[in-house]
Amino acid sequence: MAFIDGTVVNVALPALQSSFHATVVDVQWVIEVYGLCLAALILVGGALGDSLGRRLVFLLGVTVFSAASVACGASSSIGHLLIWRGVQGVGAAFLVPSSLAIISAAFDESSRGRAIGTWSGFTAITTALGPVLGGWLIENVSWRWAFFINVPLAIIVIAVSLRHIPESRSAVAKRLDWPGAVLATVCMGGMVYGFIESEALGWGNPRVFGSVLTALACLVLFAIVEARAASPMVPLTLFNSRSFAGANLLTLALYAALGIFFFLFPMNMIQVQGYSATAAGACALPAILLMFLLSRWSGGLVTRYGPRIPLILGPLIAALGFLLFARPSVGGSYWTTFFPAFVVLGFGMSVSVAPLTTVVMSSVEQDRVGTASGINNAVARVAGVLAVAILGVVMVRAFSYGLQHWLTNTGLAPNVMREIQSNAVKLGGLEVPASLDASKHAIVRLAVVRAFVFGFRVVMLICAGLAAISAGIALRMIPARLEEYPR
Repeated sequence: MAFIDGTVVNVALPALQSSFHATVVDVQWVIEVYGLCLAALILVGGALGDSLGRRLVFLLGVTVFSAASVACGASSSIGHLLIWRGVQGVGAAFLVPSSLAIISAAFDESSRGRAIGTWSGFTAITTALGPVLGGWLIENVSWRWAFFINVPLAIIVIAVSLRHIPESRSAVAKRLDWPGAVLATVCMGGMVYGFIESEALGWGNPRVFGSVLTALACLVLFAIVEARAASPMVPLTLFNSRSFAGANLLTLALYAALGIFFFLFPMNMIQVQGYSATAAGACALPAILLMFLLSRWSGGLVTRYGPRIPLILGPLIAALGFLLFARPSVGGSYWTTFFPAFVVLGFGMSVSVAPLTTVVMSSVEQDRVGTASGINNAVARVAGVLAVAILGVVMVRAFSYGLQHWLTNTGLAPNVMREIQSNAVKLGGLEVPASLDASKHAIVRLAVVRAFVFGFRVVMLICAGLAAISAGIALRMIPARLEEYPR
């Protein structure tokens, strides 16, 4: 449910932009408010699972998530949608870490890698079905059904969980770290708000620089609170493990690249390349199917070769995939433009995901697996949230620069130029002024397309750099064998 929802909503962004006459900033918040609530509370969700029972918290998350999905689908404005997306994030914060903690508690160290690989495979196949089914629903019914599809899934999940999942919990009960959760939420919220709104308000606006300063202050306070708390949300002692710290740094870099990619790619395919929502949703199938087919194999790589080699090679292959995404312009066959890039990216992620998760879950004591899962999932979500906020600004700036470049010397009236530039924040969804004749209309539309491709290429190069950095982190911080990890 959680993985389907992430990919379905990305495919739905152009439809949401059109339905609510929204800017890219508005649809950024559709992604960000979900990610903020998920990232801020996922650590609380992991700790709740350890203390109250992992199956109980998992089922609570599924219930909240599905109820919020119904409310999202029934939203009558972008404001209502944002509220219920936040509630969805709360539900996901309970179900995501509990799912991995349930698996880690049920399998010993020798079989945990393959079990997590199977988990990765099932999340991959549902992620693959989500955009295709969601794209078809968006195209033929309504974007609202991109949220409603969670309801039948929830019914099945609850029934299977009650029948087949045993309850498990930590032997040591812990108090919940609500001060830490509040500080984490304010910190991330302030940072994201500052970067997203900087395009519209400017960095000199008190709301923008004030929110960033507040975020930095909360970050310092968060570290102080966590160091002194009796039951910290983020036990800083876990980061004494070099492997745990390295795995989370790697996660931060690699998932930042994935976060901004999956935010921009559907816009590229639908608004610029002219694909239907269904076709855009199907574009990523090669990568996701590779992850499904290779998940158990990649889970076994840790047992055979240790974690360092796959966590160096996987991100480097993913970096090559991002470079291939920077190559296509507009037009051409999918099979010669985007298909090779998805195959390479999918293979790189296949090599990376299961070993990375295994490293995280094997770097801590058994009673801390829920907390460890929560921290790593939080890092992955924070990476995506910050990437959409920060690299979203880079995309808008690059798009505006390209738009100015390709509209220079076109003979457009100054007032028309100002109107177009003022709407640059809509990116590929920018509407050409209706007052222009057919020839000028075509010139402006071509400039919009070229500017988007230029900005997309800039961001893909940054993504390749982030993936390469994650490989360097693995080289320096991930031990060669699991047996070397402190337990």
